[in-house]
Amino acid sequence: MSSAGQMYPDGLAGSAGPGESLSIHGSSEKLSPSNVNRILMEFLFYIGRAVLCFYPVYLTGYLGLSVSWVLLVMLMLTWWGKNRQWKDARIGGALDFVDNEKVVINKELQSALQMASWVHFPDVEKVDWLNKVLDQAWPFFGMYMEKFLKENIQPSIRLSNAALRMFSFTKVHFGHIPPKITGIRAYTDEVDQREVVLDMDICYEGDVDIDTVVKPPVTAGVKGLKLKGMIRVILEPLIGDVPLVGGVTFFFIRRPTLQINWTGMTNLLDTPAFSSLSEETIVDIIASLMVLPNRMCIPLIDQVKVDQMRFPLPRGVVRVHLLEAKNLVAKDTYMLGMIKGKSDPYSTLRVGNNHFKSKTIKEELNPKWNEVFEFVIHEAPGQELELEIFDEDTDKDDFIGKYSLDFGVVKKEKEIDKWFTLEDVQHGEVHLKLQWLSLKTDASLLSQSSNGLACAMLAVYLESASNIPKDHSEITDNQKHGKHHKEARLTRRTPDPNSYVEFSIDKEVRKSKVVYATKDPVWEEGFTFFVHDVKTQQLNLQLKEPEKKNPLGVLTLPLSRLLDTSDMTLDQRFLLERSGANSQIKLKATLRILSLEKPAPKIDLSPPPQVKQNQPQTNTGSNGLPPSATSPAANTNPSSKATPPNTFPDSQNGTQADFLAHRRSSFLASEALRNKPTTVSMRRYDSHSLLSENSIASSRLDVSDGVSYPEALKKYQGSLGEIHLTVRYATLRNKLIVLVNACRNLFPCSSNGTDSYVRLYLLPDQSWRHRKRTHVKRRTINPVFNDKFEFIVSLEEAQRRKLDVSVKNSRMFHTRERKDIGMVIIELSQMDLTKGTTEWYELTLPGLKKSN
Repeated sequence: MSSAGQMYPDGLAGSAGPGESLSIHGSSEKLSPSNVNRILMEFLFYIGRAVLCFYPVYLTGYLGLSVSWVLLVMLMLTWWGKNRQWKDARIGGALDFVDNEKVVINKELQSALQMASWVHFPDVEKVDWLNKVLDQAWPFFGMYMEKFLKENIQPSIRLSNAALRMFSFTKVHFGHIPPKITGIRAYTDEVDQREVVLDMDICYEGDVDIDTVVKPPVTAGVKGLKLKGMIRVILEPLIGDVPLVGGVTFFFIRRPTLQINWTGMTNLLDTPAFSSLSEETIVDIIASLMVLPNRMCIPLIDQVKVDQMRFPLPRGVVRVHLLEAKNLVAKDTYMLGMIKGKSDPYSTLRVGNNHFKSKTIKEELNPKWNEVFEFVIHEAPGQELELEIFDEDTDKDDFIGKYSLDFGVVKKEKEIDKWFTLEDVQHGEVHLKLQWLSLKTDASLLSQSSNGLACAMLAVYLESASNIPKDHSEITDNQKHGKHHKEARLTRRTPDPNSYVEFSIDKEVRKSKVVYATKDPVWEEGFTFFVHDVKTQQLNLQLKEPEKKNPLGVLTLPLSRLLDTSDMTLDQRFLLERSGANSQIKLKATLRILSLEKPAPKIDLSPPPQVKQNQPQTNTGSNGLPPSATSPAANTNPSSKATPPNTFPDSQNGTQADFLAHRRSSFLASEALRNKPTTVSMRRYDSHSLLSENSIASSRLDVSDGVSYPEALKKYQGSLGEIHLTVRYATLRNKLIVLVNACRNLFPCSSNGTDSYVRLYLLPDQSWRHRKRTHVKRRTINPVFNDKFEFIVSLEEAQRRKLDVSVKNSRMFHTRERKDIGMVIIELSQMDLTKGTTEWYELTLPGLKKSN
């Protein structure tokens, strides 16, 4: 659900300058005399070209030559023009391929070859075994669907309209071609530990054959169906008993694409005038059932609450500021295309089944909209903002460009304000500002917005009703004393009512589906509303019959009532007003306060400033901390000059050691100034932080940094060894690949060698889920790992990062001693990542001076 918010003041109205007197087709843009002269010259050139083309025809007739000469010349000119176009296209394609080889190859793989998604994205897996299961089970699925359509769908269609009382399925055959799953992606890090989330790309081109009789002799049917989309399957909650999963939820994240081959009387829908209309209508029906926020749920155990599965609380709200665009493609032309005009651009924004359109800016290639739209986000990552820009015309609007953005990026960044390049056009950019708003239960965060934007969100889950009146006349009879018993027996029996529920908050209206022929309807639907003033607005509910004005019952719920309830939630049965004596409706209303999230401050990876050499060391740290709160590296002398990664010096003043020392001392100093803990309390703090996936991993900045190295390592005077790494960037996969090949001449931690492993971080990411490590190689000082690690990051961002590599001993000398036996910081900005680098890097340790 989404809503259009407050518009910014445009200030877009322009005024004509002096000396401008001519306009084109009522346009507000004026033309100067120089432009008028240019237009006249172009018109004269157009007339000259026309005369030049038609004069040879006149001359041929004047001289009495055969028409064959004219046809021959025209054929030769046409052949020459086509050949010239093909030649220019080949040369242009070759030059473009040479200049943009990687972009062209990537584009061909994604569009021309039409490969499966598991080819494009390495985190999408190929699942041939699942397709084989579908192939084997498809005939039995067809048997189930035939039974379901005839026993469930057919009676519902007959009750929906009096003209369809003779409707029946005469043939139901789902064919021999099952749907294909072209790729499946499993989410692990982004989701809760008690659920499994799968995204499946489905492509169905089936030979389905369904025939129906609407009303003899009128027949209709479908023969052939194409459906393509992505279904998300959620298995939750995971339990410790059979069947291990509490329920299954599945839905389309985005609207699927659909093509249908109609038969019978519905064959009319295959005509161009009706085909798009019919397929769009059916997609709308699918969206009302299986496109977010709508879900299909199958509970597997009785303890699972259906309302939480079918309509869980959204993840948050995204506020989209559509600010402006620039350098758009001009679509309007005048005088048979000789004069290029501008465009009348407007934007459409779609999230799932919600669609909005911006205002139209006339005659402008750099429009400024300054509009705000708000969208409720149910799945992030997963749901996308689909933005398209069109040129408004009287007949058909022209496409100007599009852009799609996954809301998982907005949830991670909290706020994005940048220009996005439009896709599928030659040029054009759009300026968007996106803000993530979390859902809170703290009433103190409630503040009414002065610019008309929402301050809260209301989620309503409509479950069922009971004992509703059959029609409005029954409500009137209930208000009287009642009929005589004999008269009541002679009265014709009224069938059970068809009913639906209409919710409204001010002008915002939502309607439920229609439930046919029952006094106890069950809807099980969810709705969301944006709230602008909790204290004054109220939720209005009307229980209605289709195509009838008088309601069967009403209910009014002030939103301020939810502020005083537990968890801001009401889950109960409500007695309907102006309805039957015992008419009730069961619903759940949940209020959440919108809180604007601020982006986290970025970590500065710049080297520390240069300080004086031979700085005397004292018993306190550089920030006035006791020695127990500072690491031995805190008193080293940093240098401002960078050193190539493969030539790190062994001296105490090396860039690598100083950078690690500066990072660790700054971190521990800030913690000590804020909390003033002892060494023991710091250990408790760090052990607690391990429970958070976003906490700083102890292997990078842990409490052991405040203690000393092992005595054997302190007294060791030889080289700490080297590590062999391969670093390259895979452009087509958009991943940084690091190969940890081997180490040599490591520090021997025992007489049998060293039990070593390698830990990696791509700075500034230092949380546990960003930590990469190899397996342990035991009892050797020359371990061979051959382990491969991948970091999902763009090439531009990778060139601004640093790779933190540490070799550790898996068996500590003592519980209070550090595990590091060698480190290296690699500056990726000094590498050609696209070509890749394979080198030996010397290991050092901050705070320890080594000599060969």
